[in-house]
Amino acid sequence: MTVSPPLVVRPAKPEDVAALGRMGSALVRFHHSLDPLRFFLVSDERGYGAFLVSEIRREGSIVLVAENGAGQVVGYAWGRLEGRDWTLLLDACGALHDIYVEPEARGLGAGRALCEEMIRRLSDLGAPRVVLSTASKNEAAQKLFASLGFRATMIEMTRERSS
Repeated sequence: MTVSPPLVVRPAKPEDVAALGRMGSALVRFHHSLDPLRFFLVSDERGYGAFLVSEIRREGSIVLVAENGAGQVVGYAWGRLEGRDWTLLLDACGALHDIYVEPEARGLGAGRALCEEMIRRLSDLGAPRVVLSTASKNEAAQKLFASLGFRATMIEMTRERSS
């Protein structure tokens, strides 16, 4: 899928492992900075990259990257088909688990393009709906998701154990 030249969204390849690890870890660090008690911190970028590369081969899983005109990976998205989850009262769906765009590439349409392509691919795999979670303080992401037709359905609340 080509967005506005020169941005291209394509399936991730094993060779993207370093970029996926760097961006996946940046996503985790961002969430941790919003609420360090709720979100854990990743110390090994290689581990996150290896996990995402393993998802490339998993049936029902999709890992996409956005590349700029210089061939640099500047964003990624990871989603997969999920079965009915009785704990969450969530029927079978496509789940958009991760989306991240490098700060210097934001505002160029990469996030929208990654989301649109993920929605299309999950739908092609038979997902009757796409579900995602977003940090309560991540208003920019929430605006993007709302503009793509997502609606709020749940609010997660967290309480720490008292000492």
